[in-house]
Amino acid sequence: MDGSSSRSLTIATPSETNLTATVLDLDQRTLLLTAANTGSGTSTSALAFASQLALMSAGNVLLIDASLAPGGLSQQLGLAKLRGYSDLLFNQDTPPLAQDCIVRLSDQPFDVLPVGTWKRGRDRLDPEQLRVLLHQLSNQYRFVVIDGEAIYASADSLVIGTLVDGVILVVCAEETRWEVAQAASQRLTQAGARLIGSVFNKRKYYMPKWLYENL
Repeated sequence: MDGSSSRSLTIATPSETNLTATVLDLDQRTLLLTAANTGSGTSTSALAFASQLALMSAGNVLLIDASLAPGGLSQQLGLAKLRGYSDLLFNQDTPPLAQDCIVRLSDQPFDVLPVGTWKRGRDRLDPEQLRVLLHQLSNQYRFVVIDGEAIYASADSLVIGTLVDGVILVVCAEETRWEVAQAASQRLTQAGARLIGSVFNKRKYYMPKWLYENL
């Protein structure tokens, strides 16, 4: 699907932490961005991260919107009314094909799998079904970046975190308490996720290196 709309979206390069080179060196393919709480800027960081990966790597990059937070990634990109992630994982009756849901953006260097239109209700995320989808997509893309729900808003990111190669925790420096961020990172690692780094949003002061390394 071609997303050649008149949309004008400027993606800023994150000045807080540049994990792109680290990820490229480690040759990881599937990556989840999540936060402790909603409103930490995960979608903004995911957009910037996917853009950097696409510009710095030789392969194609897919950005998945797996967050139901208001004003999320799909809405920002004008893709909120298209089928996508939720339809693939929760529509058991007439599920679409993944390739029919992926949007190829004419104004960005990566493709997008929108959050989708299927209302999942209380259905839980099936890890095995997601594993199959991620395997399929990672065979088609050099990198698959997932914009995930906040840890304390949904259990989904704990599930997704165990199925990807690495997790990046987004911290809003002016709002997220250090104890909350640390507790979120512990929940991820206890669930079996591999936490590879952090992105600090809205940071107005120098963050010592030891603080990055101890998240």
